Amino acid sequence: MMVLACLLLVSIMVGLWRVILGPSRIDRLIAIQLFGTAGTAMLLLLSQSQSMPALLDVALIFALLAALLSAALVQYLRSNLHDD
Repeated sequence: MMVLACLLLVSIMVGLWRVILGPSRIDRLIAIQLFGTAGTAMLLLLSQSQSMPALLDVALIFALLAALLSAALVQYLRSNLHDD
């Protein structure tokens, strides 16, 4: 499990690098979506390793919020694209 957690942490760091230096808005949006997916996976790993079933509910809520945030960011970027 430690290997999976380290891989998720590395993917989050690569995503953060892409958010900071990403050449386009789409790259940044995909990196932000990666944060939601990797964060949910980290919560699921933590829930399994610590035997805390309540974290499963938190991971589910986090996944739903990440999906809503992605949809909101797409709408925001679409409206800003037409304003330019």
